[in-house]
Amino acid sequence: MKVMCPLLLALLTLSQLVQGRARVLVTTDGEIDDECSMVRFLLCANEFDVEGIVLTSSQYHWRGHRWAGDDWVQPYLDAYEKVYPNLVQHDPRYPKPTYLRERTVVGNVNAEGEMEEITPGSELIVRVLLDRSDPRPVWIQAWGGINTIARALKTIEERYPERMEEVARKIRFFFIWEQDSTYQDYIRPHWGRHNILTIVSDQFEVIAYDWRRLIPPPQQQFFSATWMKQHILDHHGPLTALYKAQPDGSFRSEGDSPAFLHAIDTGLRNLESPDWGGWGGRYVRVRENIWLDPVPEPGYRYPEGRWFAGSAWGRLERRKKEPNYAVLTEYYRPIWQWVEAVQNDFAARADWCVRSYREANHPPVVKLGHPQDLKARPGQTVRLDARPSTDPDGNRLNYNWWHYREAGTYRGQIEILHSDQPTASFVVPRDATEGDTIHVICQVTDGGEPPLTRYRRVIVTVQR
Repeated sequence: MKVMCPLLLALLTLSQLVQGRARVLVTTDGEIDDECSMVRFLLCANEFDVEGIVLTSSQYHWRGHRWAGDDWVQPYLDAYEKVYPNLVQHDPRYPKPTYLRERTVVGNVNAEGEMEEITPGSELIVRVLLDRSDPRPVWIQAWGGINTIARALKTIEERYPERMEEVARKIRFFFIWEQDSTYQDYIRPHWGRHNILTIVSDQFEVIAYDWRRLIPPPQQQFFSATWMKQHILDHHGPLTALYKAQPDGSFRSEGDSPAFLHAIDTGLRNLESPDWGGWGGRYVRVRENIWLDPVPEPGYRYPEGRWFAGSAWGRLERRKKEPNYAVLTEYYRPIWQWVEAVQNDFAARADWCVRSYREANHPPVVKLGHPQDLKARPGQTVRLDARPSTDPDGNRLNYNWWHYREAGTYRGQIEILHSDQPTASFVVPRDATEGDTIHVICQVTDGGEPPLTRYRRVIVTVQR
């Protein structure tokens, strides 16, 4: 049974609507897969507060060299404006088109790594970081090069050196590789002492151009031409019609999407720590506050400098004469394990462009009947309860409790009883030691079309 809730959503206070939402600022070099990611980004724009969309250069693209144009985002914003009246029927938090246009500007695009010129894009980043009216962190994403971000930070260093520590506390970085040298040449030497959380992803490649060789066959169906045409490309309005799939309609590449998928609050709590894992991948602290991909190679030593096409483990392994694709598949697991849920989420949002609230599906709301952080002794039974969970459309809910072993510190196996029920339990193993953490995911999928999945993460800390 479908139930109407737009009125209820409209009655929520602004503070309720923004509570827990991430602030994001995108920098993009306009590569064709950036354009694909932009479609999904705009459809996900209800999930975070967009502080800016800034054009930047990279080692691959700059003005005059394979450049999409200074105005390449505009057709996507035009199409977003056309579907916006329908999108807000599904969630009133979608930003107004005028708001997005005001915050879409050109940054440092004249050359790879150019960071001397003060540009509208760098100045926008400066204003966002200096604004004291909103204390929430800002997730600054580099879909391309880091140079416009570096220029903004250099401006702050030159004009307001006394505020550098304050600004640094507000910043969270998520880079899709280091696509120029400005992080190593400027940001790390000048801002490194402030310990800014920095994620640099190589895992993104699993949903980039080479996905057919990196994603296991069962998940590839969600990237096929048949699936893409049915759920995204055909009969879903002008925004998804701009999506630059392969000529046959199959998925092309969205290497930049993990940067903002990481910022969506799905209940996985991945924003609390990069090594907890979520839709944007899972990362490990390598040095200082720099987080890179967990490499499945005993004794591996991370490079001291850039993490990019010339040094990242996944790219180097794939360049070998005989790549070990079994190991590569495991390396990319932190992202591909969520592919079905991520793609179904995309499909639902495409539906929101053209369907009424009653005709479409919306994510379940997963709630626990107990705190999300628990303590237990070895041998103690931990009882798990997600019975308060609901579905806005009245759909049946399917439950799956599972142990996210890589995210915790306890490396053994646990057996979850009744893992397919709203209530489940497990016994803390006898060999668990004081301070060990066990991460259990409550994964709830509704019975709608497409089926949508959300989560709650329970972290059990072992005490003696």
